[in-house]
Amino acid sequence: MIKQASKLAGLLLLSWTLFSCSAPVKADTNISPQLEQQVLEIIRKHPEVVLESVRDYQKQQQGQQQKAQQAFVQDLKTNPKAVIGQSPTTGAKTAKVVLVEFSDFQCPYCSAAHATLKQFMAKHQNDVTLVYKNFPLTSIHSEALPAAKAAWAAGQQGKFWEYHDALFTQQKQLSDAFYQETAKALGLDVQKFNQDRDSKAAEAAIAQDVQMAEKLGVDGTPFFVMNGNVFSGSVELSDLEATLAKVKG
Repeated sequence: MIKQASKLAGLLLLSWTLFSCSAPVKADTNISPQLEQQVLEIIRKHPEVVLESVRDYQKQQQGQQQKAQQAFVQDLKTNPKAVIGQSPTTGAKTAKVVLVEFSDFQCPYCSAAHATLKQFMAKHQNDVTLVYKNFPLTSIHSEALPAAKAAWAAGQQGKFWEYHDALFTQQKQLSDAFYQETAKALGLDVQKFNQDRDSKAAEAAIAQDVQMAEKLGVDGTPFFVMNGNVFSGSVELSDLEATLAKVKG
């Protein structure tokens, strides 16, 4: 009975966990009331099964995440161009030291990291290639995806980084009106800008970044990979300097 409980509880926990960082999911109407009642009864009688299932699932997820990160790091070392893809880059052209950032234009921690990265890249623009990857947290940031599409569209006219800076430095202004005003201020062809940000190509480019982030197990922003080093959160300049020294050493 306990073995059966473990399987049922594990399935239930798996379904909860998979969507815990996403938009709310509608209940599966295909689950019979009898099965639902059975699972709930098992959990009430054997709460230890739930804890065991959570531990097992966490171990499984951690193992998969470690493998994905190791593969990503290896690709970054052996074939950085494949990892960079069509993503915007700034800094060194040689890609010997590559700093990949997964970010959300509406995330306050990403805004703080942006200021730090500006300082870091100003000093190391000849040593480090910074790569921007989108990971809009749409379940909690309503403007994250529209902002990402707008920045991508600006990039089609060679103005990604200028637009990127405007989004982060004026984060509280994010709105359709702001996207239009910023495009005009940067001298973009606004008609093309609007066509590009509403295009399938914009959706596909952002979706590709999101898929890469999810494969890596990214569950928050900002998230960074510098050559073989993975770190996250609103980093300090000293942290970036220390990581770079480690990479170059």
